[in-house]
Amino acid sequence: MAERDVRPLSEAGGAVLSGVDLDNLNDDGFAAVEDALHEHLVLVIRDQKLTPQSFVSFARRFGKPEPHVIDQFHHPDDANILILSNRRDAEGKPMGLADGGTYFHSDYSYLEVPARCTILYAIDIPGDDAGTTFANQRTAYEELPDATKKRIDPLICRHHYGNRDDVDEESRTAASPLTTDQKGKLHWVRHPLVRTHRDTGRKALYAVSGSSFGIEGMDDRDGVALLDDLKEQATAPRLCFTPQYRPGDVVVWDNCAVLHRAPLISADRPRTLWRITVKEAQPTLPS
Repeated sequence: MAERDVRPLSEAGGAVLSGVDLDNLNDDGFAAVEDALHEHLVLVIRDQKLTPQSFVSFARRFGKPEPHVIDQFHHPDDANILILSNRRDAEGKPMGLADGGTYFHSDYSYLEVPARCTILYAIDIPGDDAGTTFANQRTAYEELPDATKKRIDPLICRHHYGNRDDVDEESRTAASPLTTDQKGKLHWVRHPLVRTHRDTGRKALYAVSGSSFGIEGMDDRDGVALLDDLKEQATAPRLCFTPQYRPGDVVVWDNCAVLHRAPLISADRPRTLWRITVKEAQPTLPS
């Protein structure tokens, strides 16, 4: 890590990290990666050559990976890896999960113990418009008026798998459809509307878009109206940035402090990535 270079991506957040070999990263080197993640919220680590085993080994340094509920696209070598792809095999069957999360959301916010970080490994990238778009929720919170912060700080949201703005399972901007068995594994969960980061102590809006369908103690219509208002502010263009991915990139982001959405890529432009999602150490709220 002595020769590493950290280059900020934008005023909204993110950084490109180069001069790092994730296959040969000592504890001090990983601590530097973690510090950079805490500061910039999203890291793009260039020029990696990872096997499924080494990819999972790197992810485990952040915590416990959690296999995605959509198990038909788990990597055959390790179920912790979800294959994201719009490619099809010779028989026309999907080779991975296409159009996963094409709306602003926070990963695993529909679970009691949500995601700490998500890690992508770019295999096949069709162009400069094929990166993930991120929205800085730490800055979004910090820019709110004090009266708004006081109002929303104690609020608890109700979450479930899905995109509250689009529940049509045939739509490319809905949450990826689940089988009956997969749906049976999920239930309603609760998370703070404002989360305090476990490592930095800084507050951020949490999952105001995506899986949040209501606010405890509020009529659903009023709760969604508040969430929609916060979402509009939290995804304003000045808070968003879209890194340009290239093959060999490893991308890490902090799910407590950013929203993200995948691009809508046409099927004639192959895009394939491996994804691992690492969970937080504990629920956001006491049981």
